[in-house]
Amino acid sequence: MVRLIVTAVVFLAIEVLYFTYGQDVSWLFWLPWIAPLIFLPVLWRALRRQFTTVTITGDRLRYELGILTKSTRTIQLPKVQDVKVEQHILQRMFGVGNLSIETAGEASRLTIPDVDNPQALADTILDHSQKGHPGV
Repeated sequence: MVRLIVTAVVFLAIEVLYFTYGQDVSWLFWLPWIAPLIFLPVLWRALRRQFTTVTITGDRLRYELGILTKSTRTIQLPKVQDVKVEQHILQRMFGVGNLSIETAGEASRLTIPDVDNPQALADTILDHSQKGHPGV
């Protein structure tokens, strides 16, 4: 959502500048027709987000991603060592953020971009991960 708003503002700025100043410059005739292409990455990311799910069942977290091909990563919650939430200013304004999960025995970190209410999900993951560790 944040990217869509920023992209729309940039698009409108391009259009306003063109119709205010650009019509006098003959080589800018293509600008109003090319400007909508800046929405393609945002639309692709939004479509990709629609086909991304995070599910917590029992002692496992399943992260599924894919439109044409599907990729699934399953994490055993008792092995979760660290959950990190990162939010830049625009993400904080809209209540989204990036969630990173690090597990024992894994060389890489799983990062889930643009999660709604990321701190609540991080707390849920940590709560479920500690249920597998008595006395913690």
